[in-house]
Amino acid sequence: MLSSKCLSRATLQTPHAPRLCRNIATRSPRPQVRTATHPYAQRRQQHFVRSVATVTVLWATATAWQWCSGHSIIGEVHAEEPPQEEEVVKFEAPRRQATSSDDNRNIISSQHLQVVKSWENPGVYAWGSNSGKAVAPDSDDKFIKTPRRIPFFDGKLLRDIKLDRSFGAAIDERGDLLQWGTAFSTDISEPTKTLKGQNLKSLTISRDRIIALSSSGAVYSIPVSRAEQQDGPKPATTSWIPFWSTDSNDVSYRIRTPENLGWNERVTQVSSGLEHALMLTSAGRVFSFASGTEAYPSKGQLGVPDLRWETRPAGPYDIPHEITTLRGFRIKKIATGDYHSLVCDSAGRAFTFGDNTSGQLGHPFNVEAQTVDAPSLLPTQRFGNNAKVANVFAGGNTSFLSVEATKPDTNRVIADTWAFGFGLTGQLGMGRWVHAQADPVKVPALSGLFEWDEANNTAIPIRLSTISVGATHAAAIMDNVASVAVSGRAQKLTDNDTNWGRDILFWGNNEFYQIGSGKRNNVPTPSYIQPLDQVAEQERAASAKGFGQQLREKDMHRFQITPRKKVTVNGRSVEFEQKIECGRSCTVVYSAV
Repeated sequence: MLSSKCLSRATLQTPHAPRLCRNIATRSPRPQVRTATHPYAQRRQQHFVRSVATVTVLWATATAWQWCSGHSIIGEVHAEEPPQEEEVVKFEAPRRQATSSDDNRNIISSQHLQVVKSWENPGVYAWGSNSGKAVAPDSDDKFIKTPRRIPFFDGKLLRDIKLDRSFGAAIDERGDLLQWGTAFSTDISEPTKTLKGQNLKSLTISRDRIIALSSSGAVYSIPVSRAEQQDGPKPATTSWIPFWSTDSNDVSYRIRTPENLGWNERVTQVSSGLEHALMLTSAGRVFSFASGTEAYPSKGQLGVPDLRWETRPAGPYDIPHEITTLRGFRIKKIATGDYHSLVCDSAGRAFTFGDNTSGQLGHPFNVEAQTVDAPSLLPTQRFGNNAKVANVFAGGNTSFLSVEATKPDTNRVIADTWAFGFGLTGQLGMGRWVHAQADPVKVPALSGLFEWDEANNTAIPIRLSTISVGATHAAAIMDNVASVAVSGRAQKLTDNDTNWGRDILFWGNNEFYQIGSGKRNNVPTPSYIQPLDQVAEQERAASAKGFGQQLREKDMHRFQITPRKKVTVNGRSVEFEQKIECGRSCTVVYSAV
């Protein structure tokens, strides 16, 4: 049989007979033919099989996991809920509703509450060392950590008060002297009147005597001890009957008024250290005398050159001496530390004399000359342009100056406070612990301060009102703008009009809790303390918004001292203010007329 390869192309192209006819004519048994599959189709078929197997395995795995975990295979369908209004979360409860305008002012302002309480409850707050029963006569506690009232003086006004660690002395509203403490008497605990009927207006204390100044300018030196008052010589009291005198006063004292005063000249201010005292007259003259009995002043603090126990003039050891070096300078302020003295005149000059072992005179320390026995001028060039000393303060071995200078570029007055002397326990107030500071340094917290004067629409300097310097600590009252216009007689006020007082800051040694913060750490920079009347503050804080706000209210408010104002006390109209005195390891705030 010929293959197709052997046939011609024409033969191959000859039309064939119809397949049906051929099949009929030449029908033979049909052989079984095997068709070959293309490789691409085979791969597609394999992929399809694997995909189906994979989906089946995954579905089975998911079903098994849902069955094991307890989930429903067919999820539940819920209808959507309508949106609900969000509930306002109240973090703190609203404050108590005020019952009156005054109640509203007390709630919104701690300063207003302090002013009102000082008017409603005048008296004396004291704290610090109570070893001599001077701070708390009715308590046996060694320390009074926070301000506490002396019950004897509740509702009473005083002219002056001074505290030492072992005794206290005060002048009541009538001008009588009161004393208490273990150095006065161990048998009497309450304040007792001693010198009466002399119309005293101010006092200062030494180590063992009280120097009191009367309204007439007479100076009295009274022993602290009650036994010495009773056993010592008592001067005769002058009677209104001519050439008649009587010994009716049962207290021993000495009159130390200078004898050579001019016409209409009288003593206006007294200040005492441990052993010496200074007297300032209305004519600007300064006298000094020995104010203690244990030792004669020997460190030059009297201001009289070469004056010692051996060279003192004839007569009583404590007779007054005029400081003749200061003649020609009209002195307006005096201050004394333990063993040194400071004065300043009306022209803004300052003079220092006495002990200089810690640099408390403002002059470099000299080993060969540790004391200066004559007033020495303190240079003021370092204080600024046209600087003038406005006031002087001293206590212990530390000194302070209040200085006003002019800023060259703006001609604006700047009020600064400068300190020098012993500062190991922080009493210099400059933030450092210094054994001796001879060069005056500025106290940053009390210097260069300004506030806005709304009445005059301008910025004014915040001056220093006063500094009370104790043995190792101090307190400063600032002369910032205060407001005491809201009272029972005030008119045209809103419910939000409030009173506020003056800022007061404390610093220095705190070994006996004399700072009043309740802590015992020394404070090297002027700091605030909490308000005196803590009971009233707690009641006010309870009206605040929520517990968290109450805690903040307790910590954020500070003690502000009340300025002078005429108010009604016990049914009578009287003008008084709050004052502060820093003593030896103790502090006192009182209502002063």
